[in-house]
Amino acid sequence: DAGVHSKAWYAATCDRKMAEDALYRSNRDGSFLIRKSSGQDSRQPYTLVVFYNRRVYNIPIRFIESTRQYALGREKSGEERFDSVAEIVENHQRTSLVLIDSQNNTKDSTKLKHIVRVS
Repeated sequence: DAGVHSKAWYAATCDRKMAEDALYRSNRDGSFLIRKSSGQDSRQPYTLVVFYNRRVYNIPIRFIESTRQYALGREKSGEERFDSVAEIVENHQRTSLVLIDSQNNTKDSTKLKHIVRVS
């Protein structure tokens, strides 16, 4: 267990479209939630969904089998690793998260500020 199930920011029954709709409705930079990833891949169990600058970013949360830790996005050297998904959220409530737009290769950053609940 990644320490997600009791958390206000965890949307257990939410799919990608529901998450994106909820974040567009919130319309506040730094709004976020975590949902189960769409694919049934144990190496990428969750997705961090963040709203910033009128866009929604879906950032994969990877599970690293060898260290039993979690990391965001694609594997990179020197990446930050965390012991739980909750630690990722807590960290990025204090320090900015880099958001990469793969379409036009721009970078933004925001902190995780507003928990969005999916109704």
